[in-house]
Amino acid sequence: MSSGLAPTPPSRSGAEHAVVSRTVTIASRVGLHARPAATFSRAAAATGLPVTLSVGDKEPVNAASILAVMGLGVAYGQQVTLTAEGTGAEQALDSLAELLASEEDGQ
Repeated sequence: MSSGLAPTPPSRSGAEHAVVSRTVTIASRVGLHARPAATFSRAAAATGLPVTLSVGDKEPVNAASILAVMGLGVAYGQQVTLTAEGTGAEQALDSLAELLASEEDGQ
């Protein structure tokens, strides 16, 4: 017997705050050093979201911190993982992943 009520759609608030991640191979021939790190960190900060970057077994770092990003010592061809949480995280990580996967060296 049906009550005539439509099913309740899932809450969107959970999706808005879901943790999202992307794995990307670094395309810059100098890795994430100096200019590429600065370009990436500025872009991460501009998202307004808490974005982290990790490589291998190292602890994730604040992607908006150029010193933290450079401290990871990420080289050309290495895979890194980006993680973010909040509204717009999917789009933000897509954009950041595209930046890291490009051959631009931040010049």
